[in-house]
Amino acid sequence: MPRLLLAHVLDVGLGRLLLVDDVDAGQRERYDALVARRAAREPLQHLVGTAAFRHVELAVGPGVFVPRPETELLAGWAIEQAQLVAALVEGERAPVVVDLCTGSGAIARAVADEVPDADVHAVELDEQAFAWAERNLAGTGVDLRPGDMATAFDDLAGAVDVVVCNPPYIPLEAWESVAVEARDHDPHLALFSGDDGLDAMRVLERRAALLLRPGGVVGAEHADVQGAAAPGVFAASGRWLDVADHPDLAGRPRYLTARLAR
Repeated sequence: MPRLLLAHVLDVGLGRLLLVDDVDAGQRERYDALVARRAAREPLQHLVGTAAFRHVELAVGPGVFVPRPETELLAGWAIEQAQLVAALVEGERAPVVVDLCTGSGAIARAVADEVPDADVHAVELDEQAFAWAERNLAGTGVDLRPGDMATAFDDLAGAVDVVVCNPPYIPLEAWESVAVEARDHDPHLALFSGDDGLDAMRVLERRAALLLRPGGVVGAEHADVQGAAAPGVFAASGRWLDVADHPDLAGRPRYLTARLAR
């Protein structure tokens, strides 16, 4: 991590650090300050101002949830589903993808980047996070709107192929167990979701059912301890087929998918 910070201060790639033979006093002072901030558990991404996500780089900082590598799997699923729709409709229309709780715009940006013909929409409630999403989605063609996922995109009801969401899912009682980098720096609106962590998941289940075409699909990230409970929200409603859970690269339950019954 110190190497990453030094590369940032010197504005060089990691591979070129060995070629640097001089660090001036101003650069050393900036580096020492960044190291001290990281030692105080400020997120590395805030210090360098960016976060990598699949094939794109996102601007991040105070006021927005820092995208995690685990979420790249959910984004990959959404991308694959959009590509499948594109192949099925054979140019008759664009696949329609909605990213609820977009945060920094990470998933929407990745979908727009990898499925350039997709019609991508995103919504974010938090004003500060929305500003970061505006920055990250500028020029991508993504339809970004401020608002609550519970009421977003009435105009798209019944017309969406893929709904994807990384909702808040931490139970309120688990506050003390959350890593300092997240607890003290990520917006609490993006982290906590009621006593059992599933309040937002219940909202998502209802909203996705309204937005999707019959046979459309939804995918949502959840905590690793919610591998049964989160899919259970969808299974219990009777509106969904093929409810399934999927592991992350460490083998931990990480995101659910479901298909809206026809």
